Order: sequence, then structure tokens, then C-alpha cells
Amino acid sequence: MTRRIVVAPDSFKGSISAADAAVAIAEGWVRAAPGDRFTLRPMADGGEGTLDAFEKAVPGSKRMSVRVTGPAGRAVTAAWLRLPAEDGLPGGTGVVELASTSGIELLGDDLRPRDASTLGFGQAIAAALDAGVSRLVLGIGSSASTDGGTGMLTALGARFQNDFGASTVPGSAGLDELASADLSSLRALPAGGATVLSDVTNPLTGDRGAAAVFGPQKGLDEAGVARADAGLARLAEVLGRASLAGEPGAGAAGGTGFALRVWGAELVPGSVAIAELTGLAEGIAGADLVVTGEGRFDGQSAEGKAPAHVADLARTAGVPVALVAGAIDGDTAAFAGSAALTEIAGSTEAALADPARWLREAGALLAGAV
Repeated sequence: MTRRIVVAPDSFKGSISAADAAVAIAEGWVRAAPGDRFTLRPMADGGEGTLDAFEKAVPGSKRMSVRVTGPAGRAVTAAWLRLPAEDGLPGGTGVVELASTSGIELLGDDLRPRDASTLGFGQAIAAALDAGVSRLVLGIGSSASTDGGTGMLTALGARFQNDFGASTVPGSAGLDELASADLSSLRALPAGGATVLSDVTNPLTGDRGAAAVFGPQKGLDEAGVARADAGLARLAEVLGRASLAGEPGAGAAGGTGFALRVWGAELVPGSVAIAELTGLAEGIAGADLVVTGEGRFDGQSAEGKAPAHVADLARTAGVPVALVAGAIDGDTAAFAGSAALTEIAGSTEAALADPARWLREAGALLAGAV
């Protein structure tokens, strides 16, 4: 019997992209069940893999190369994605991913957390605006910086100045000396607006803010966290937008969520929006099985992660769901079947060394089990 399988994993972060993971699962699956047919819908939550998810799901998408300033100040080659024109959006939609322009993976050995900036992300947004897009979709996961989005806004025409009227230095270090801001030359949103994808609900400042929660992951020590948090509070005060600082998601990407709200963009849950924009629910309708996955499945996986939303859509449609994860440390009773790469490969090190191989093995294993 031929089955129709929807393969919709998130990326296995630091290991393999969502698009490559989906292909590997399907390749392994077809070895055990050659008659089955596949619809690939790689997922993302606004972080790495966002461009891949749209490119796989939207026919006619086109990658547009762009050279930007990376988070450590070095030039990096990145891309934004142009989606085809639609009714009311004659210029199409530009999809820009912070991870590929100002992401933490781009820092390499230059881990200077107070200097890291979102300038490159803003430069890529400016390139999409220059190309005449009618709408923006902005993924803001995997940020390297805690600059409150000042680098991004600078690339779009804003000026941030110290007491002497000079431009502040990049990164959260610049927030230490921030005295004034000029948004009079800030570029306008495109006609169709800007939708920001993020799975983070933290406010800008405080115990749950950008610096306190995510700063240590970016290399900030205790003193650095305190300075960055004070700098973010100063930014909100200087801009006169303290009300936005408390909004859910304002603390995403080191405060870039706050900066994008200042610009006028709308913040939405990343996995939900990507599923809607790529037509995942329609793809699942009539399927016999959905396979989703991520790098680690644990107690937090139900809190806004992409696989949880995929599973919810499948269950709403009455379609069983199987799970593939790098490691599993949670209850999988709700899934029709599950496979952990660490168990198949024998160790975490082996699974990380060749994730595509073990994803193929997981696909074959599940095909014979569900």
C-alpha cells in the first residue's frame, strides 16, 4: 500500500539544516518502504533554516546574494529570499534571516559579546527594500548580540549618539554611552508591512529579559549581563518607547524584537507563521503520516517549538505523527513512533559527526515500525 508521508522537521541545530534533515529522513524511509510518497515541509521558528523552509515550500522563490557586515565586524556573504508577487503585493515578499547575517555561528573564534552587532541584519533588510519588495518576513532567532537592535536600525537610517554627538560604538558596549537617538531618517516599512518570526516571549529587560536570559549563552559574564540590561533600559528610555519594552518578544535576539516593534513591525510566533505561510496544514490534509523532529526533544519541546506545532496540526487533521530527534529526554507516548539518533548511532559524538547518515537510518527504522 502506498502511503503519503509529510516530513516536517526543524533543524538539528549546529548539526544539519531542516531542509537537509527532511531529505535524509525521506531517503532512509524509501529504502524500507519504496512505494511511499513524500511531501517535504522543513520547518523553522525564525532562527536558522527559515530561508530554507520558505524556499522548499514556495515555488518560484529566488535567493538573492548580499554582502553584509557580520556580527564580529567582518564581511560575510549571505542571502535573502524573494517570494513571488501576489495580489496586493506586486513586489513580492522578502524573507530575511538574522541567523545568516548576524547569527552567533558567524562569530567563530571572535567571541566579543559586548561588540557583536545586528548591523548585517539591517543591511540585508535594506537590500530587500532596495529591490522593491512589498512585504518583509523577518526571522530573528540565533542572534549573536545584545545590542537592542541598534545595529539593524542604524543600517536602516537611524543614528545613535553619545554625549559628544558622535555615533555610539557597535554592540551592547554602545548602549553604555547612549545619550540620544535620531530616527528621522529611518526607512519606512514596505507597503505590506513586516512580520517578525520568533519563538521567544521574553521582555526587553529584567530577570526574564534579553540580557539576563540569553546573555550568558552569548558570552556575557555576570557584570556584562548587568551592564547590558542597564543599556537596554537606557535604549527604551532614550527612544521614549518604554511601553514596548515589556511586550512579549521584545527581548528576542538581544532586543532586536524591541527595535523591530519601534520600527512598526508585528511580532508573531515563528513556527505558527511559517506553517501558515508555507501551507503546512494543507500539505498534511489527506496524509497518512507526518514525521517531525528536532535536535533535542525534552520537556520544553511543547513550549512553542516547531515540532510541537507540526504535531498539533497533524492531530487536528486526525493524522498520526512520528518523531525523530537527536536526543530524546521526554514523554513520547503521544507519537505513533519515535527514533533518537544518539541511540541509533551509539553516542552523541557519533550522531553529531554524521547526522545525515543517522537520519537516514532513523527514517528506515520508522518506516518499518509505523
